[in-house]
Amino acid sequence: MGGVVKNSQKRSGTPEYTTVLTHPRLSLPEILKMALKCGIVGLPNVGKSTLFNCLSDAKAQSGNFPFCTIEPNLGVIAVPDDRLTALAEIVQPQNVLPTTVDIVDIAGLVKGASKGDGLGNQFLSTIRETDAILHVLRCFDNDNIIHVDGSVDPVRDKEVIDIELQLKDLESVQGRLSKVKRAAGIGDKEAKKQCDLLLRIEETLEAGRSVRSMEFEEAELPYLHELQMITAKPVMYVCNVDEASVVKGNAYVDSVRNLADAENAGLLIIGAGIESDIAELDEPEERLMFLEEMGLQEAGVAKLIREAYKLLKLQTYFTAGVKEVRAWTVKEGATAPEAAGVIHTDFEKGFIRAEVMKYNDFISYGSEQAVKEAGKLSVEGKAYVVADGDIMHFLFNV
Repeated sequence: MGGVVKNSQKRSGTPEYTTVLTHPRLSLPEILKMALKCGIVGLPNVGKSTLFNCLSDAKAQSGNFPFCTIEPNLGVIAVPDDRLTALAEIVQPQNVLPTTVDIVDIAGLVKGASKGDGLGNQFLSTIRETDAILHVLRCFDNDNIIHVDGSVDPVRDKEVIDIELQLKDLESVQGRLSKVKRAAGIGDKEAKKQCDLLLRIEETLEAGRSVRSMEFEEAELPYLHELQMITAKPVMYVCNVDEASVVKGNAYVDSVRNLADAENAGLLIIGAGIESDIAELDEPEERLMFLEEMGLQEAGVAKLIREAYKLLKLQTYFTAGVKEVRAWTVKEGATAPEAAGVIHTDFEKGFIRAEVMKYNDFISYGSEQAVKEAGKLSVEGKAYVVADGDIMHFLFNV
């Protein structure tokens, strides 16, 4: 039976926690089911593949011509979190496992992609499988790098991609409508509700607006999720700038910021070329010196991942023991049983209680035993709402 087992052995005052994953139904996809998946989209030659290469160990082909990426590249990146390092320094575990993000680099989309123009149409279905969209916009001038439309205009570029994604969603909605209308016509009440929702979405898309701009009732959300509308996904605009603009941005960034604010979307300034230079440095000290020279506090890719977490309202909790210190991802507002279910569904089904320590308390007191002696370890039930940084141990019975 799978579970998190608390052993009696101790090391440096910290009880040993072992994650035992021996359930016959357990599979790797189940373990990784909560991994965040972001799709990188944009016109050709805006810096998508360069950014992807910085984010991931996978090396996408990158060149100064359209359609350089001819198949969707998938990379996995560890989420940077200094708290995980601090916990590992105290516990000295055998393994340290950060939470991860899947990054998908989609071939450059062009005007007409929704109808099959260019190569991007082949991968629009891939975007449907992502949790969030990272929309890379070119916000720099460089005569040596070709722009597919002959000039730099991030607002125009954004609208080109928006239209193609909206048209693809419209195609999907109209395909479903033809089926749902028949069922609604013979008195199927559920089909009638679905038909009404699809008609509202169709009207929004035909007006040139994305699905994320709409408001939905709670009861409509499961069907909306089933529809997998591309334009319903949260978006972060990644403004790719030159070296001189990486700290404060430029006029191009300002124009995008106005749109992002109106859409309640995320925005991040990043210099893909600079990030590429940073990624080539092996030593942390060298990277830090490079960043300081650029006037930056951290690499842009680290900030991008954290901002993506904020965009999706995600947070992290930890399990910590000498066998393993590990970070887990949950939605903000998740209850203790739901957090346990991230490790394994049986943990949620048979949840009894959770022992919880606050990260700052653990760091301050230096061990679980010391936290307990200080009265800072709490025992929580099913209604407990997980806080970012909680260190948790679950007791369950299946």
